[in-house]
Amino acid sequence: MPRRGVIRVATCQFPVSGDARRNGRWVRRQMAEAKRERADLVHFSECALSGYPGTDLPSLEGYDWALLRAETEAICALARQNRQWVVLGSSHPLTGRHKPHNALYVIDPTGRVMDRYDKCFCTGSDLNHYSPGDHLVTFTVNGITCGLLICYDVRFPELYREYKRAGVQLMLDSFHNAHGTARGIWADIMPPSLQCRAATNYMWISANNSSAFYQQWPSLLIRPDGLVAARLRRHRVGITVNTVDTTAKMYDAAGANRDRALRGVLHSGRLVKDPRSSNREAL
Repeated sequence: MPRRGVIRVATCQFPVSGDARRNGRWVRRQMAEAKRERADLVHFSECALSGYPGTDLPSLEGYDWALLRAETEAICALARQNRQWVVLGSSHPLTGRHKPHNALYVIDPTGRVMDRYDKCFCTGSDLNHYSPGDHLVTFTVNGITCGLLICYDVRFPELYREYKRAGVQLMLDSFHNAHGTARGIWADIMPPSLQCRAATNYMWISANNSSAFYQQWPSLLIRPDGLVAARLRRHRVGITVNTVDTTAKMYDAAGANRDRALRGVLHSGRLVKDPRSSNREAL
């Protein structure tokens, strides 16, 4: 393990399918590759193990939950063997007639599922298959506070602000903007949206995506100043392993006033009382 406040993160992408057995093989293969590159934490995309209903498979009706559980347990066993943290996108079944959660499992280096994030903001089509979550998740790796979000959550900056209040330094954002028929708006708007979230909140962001054609944008690692530190190739299997150093000082334009904004003080400096200031109709 490197010095406190520094970890190596593997941001992974592969062509997620509706076959949990096939997806499981990809996950374990990339965990092994991440181990060779000395990654401390391995991050996978939305529904990486289960497949994403509506694109990778028609629905979750009749889904083989026993197979999914067996594949998850095999991944936990490998995490224990490799002494790795793993953030695994999957589907989490509930009881009775309740729809499952679209989830990220946090697997610690002992192979234990130590927490689970359930996608809070589900799209309209998501709600055909999933129940929304109601909580945020943080965990700590070598002194770095990590947070979790899934895909459509990116549209809600309030979530990032809540994580910032919780001291998050590294956000693990898992996406599924793939397995479509053609290039869409996501190809142009997702990377800059993520760069904005990183720079506005001064946090590292590992953002990954299924590489199944058509992959709208490639997996990224973004620095707290908003610059893209690493980028995989679109439609290609791969991992990018990078050092996240939260002790490094980077450009932070909002740094002097972010705490004020978080407290609801929506200006810098000291306000003045002046009739020409209060009269907004005068020249």
